[in-house]
Amino acid sequence: MKKKDEFVPIKAAGGIVWRIFKEKPQVLMIYRCDVWDLPKGKIDKGEKKKECAIREVSEETGSIPPIINKKIGTTKHSYTDEWGSFKKKTYWYAMQSTAKKFTPQASEDIEKVCWIDLDRAIEIAGYDNLKKILKLFKEWLENESSLNRPS
Repeated sequence: MKKKDEFVPIKAAGGIVWRIFKEKPQVLMIYRCDVWDLPKGKIDKGEKKKECAIREVSEETGSIPPIINKKIGTTKHSYTDEWGSFKKKTYWYAMQSTAKKFTPQASEDIEKVCWIDLDRAIEIAGYDNLKKILKLFKEWLENESSLNRPS
């Protein structure tokens, strides 16, 4: 068994791009390697977290850069691949976009980019940490919505 300090730390950032469609919240999801995921990627040297999140969402969805609403939270997970063992921390931001067209980033094995109802997105997200961050996003969105309702 590997020691904890043998994991290489990686920092990443991504976006929960959302819209309201027919009075229901939807999020933009990507389908890659048989898994529904959210757009995200590694933070480049010298790049700020928010800049990375915007860049990665734009690259992976093939769309214009989104606008950040708020930081939602972070997720952590570790994995091992042919290059070694890694511990990844991802910073997540709620975002909105006026993009009408999306083109999956084929070089990252992304097959689809789709708007999916938020509750369904929570169900089909391919990783438990994504389900948790989507639930946090849902809480934030419900609190935001209650502020904008007439009393």
